[in-house]
Amino acid sequence: MTSDRHILAQLMTVIEDRKTNPPPRSYTTKLFDGGVAKIGEKITEEAAEVVEAAEQAEDDAGRQQLVHEAADLIYHLWVMLGHCGIPLEQVEQELAGRFGVSGLDEKAARQAHSPPPGGADD
Repeated sequence: MTSDRHILAQLMTVIEDRKTNPPPRSYTTKLFDGGVAKIGEKITEEAAEVVEAAEQAEDDAGRQQLVHEAADLIYHLWVMLGHCGIPLEQVEQELAGRFGVSGLDEKAARQAHSPPPGGADD
């Protein structure tokens, strides 16, 4: 098991390489071939498994299961980002920009800059 703090960046590098050079028997390649719909289906499935594991995380075995499911969710989210051509650095910049800002204030600012439901004026 690696303790490398940069494992998430390494994972994204591998995923990006799989997109550029798709090995035929790669699970990541299979997900890319399924597109947003297939990757999204897996993200939804894994997110539900994270919640289920969190509800059972009362002992070491339960917490380890939560860690396992969280890793699966992160992997599938990274695949979606890679599929859409969004580099990890862009997500890191987004998160960095949120430091020191209340989550409620950040959400209100986003909503203030969003077009009203039904689209923008013509």
